[in-house]
Amino acid sequence: MILSAIKRASVYTLNNSLDNDLWQTIKDEVSLRIDAEPTLSPYLNLLVLSQESLISAIASVISSKLNSDALASKDIKNFILDVYKNCDGIAESLEKDLLFFKENDPACKYFSTPILFYKGFQGLAAYRAANCLWKNDRHTMALFIQNRASEVFGVDIHPAAEILGGVMIDHATGVVIGETTKIEENVSIFQGVTLGGKGNERGDRHPKIKKGASIYASSTILGNITIGENSTVAAGSLVLKDVEPNTTVAGIPAKILSN
Repeated sequence: MILSAIKRASVYTLNNSLDNDLWQTIKDEVSLRIDAEPTLSPYLNLLVLSQESLISAIASVISSKLNSDALASKDIKNFILDVYKNCDGIAESLEKDLLFFKENDPACKYFSTPILFYKGFQGLAAYRAANCLWKNDRHTMALFIQNRASEVFGVDIHPAAEILGGVMIDHATGVVIGETTKIEENVSIFQGVTLGGKGNERGDRHPKIKKGASIYASSTILGNITIGENSTVAAGSLVLKDVEPNTTVAGIPAKILSN
């Protein structure tokens, strides 16, 4: 069963000695998916089992979604994979994202699920390529990827935003993350969240989300404010001021519920 394959990676940690264990587990899962759904065999073989590594499989899946009349899937895949291989830290960030999805989404039973089916993970993976391009002054290609990712995944992340590895964007539809946003690790963001500016500012004008924070559905956080470590923004909130660490806020405008 797929679950037995996953048990081998249940104590997986991010170091080189175990990278291959995670990749093998994902291939085992996908093989079992093919056994269960033979109709998907060509699709899953092409995107995952024929790939040489985890980042190659992620690039393959992302490119299959981002292809357009302007660029074919194969060309996008080769381009994104080259970025993944040559930009420091991307492979580790993608693994951390994958692990965080698996650990924190109760609906995510298998490591292969976010790669194949979760547009929040796929949108993050596209952003990570665009972010590397942006930092290397390849703004036009970075914006092309951002635009296609927004169209396909419903997730609009400016390529200049800074997002550490180990972030989950769950469900993802309607998420907007502005240019000067900074997001630390172990942060969960749900559908409909806006991390935006107030509309009348220049420069550093977007939120800073600290480690362990959770931003629930349809929340709006505006301006260069800080959401503290391990804090929670309840669904539908409008946050215009700093939120202290270990604090829950809710409402319009948001007020403290507990700390």
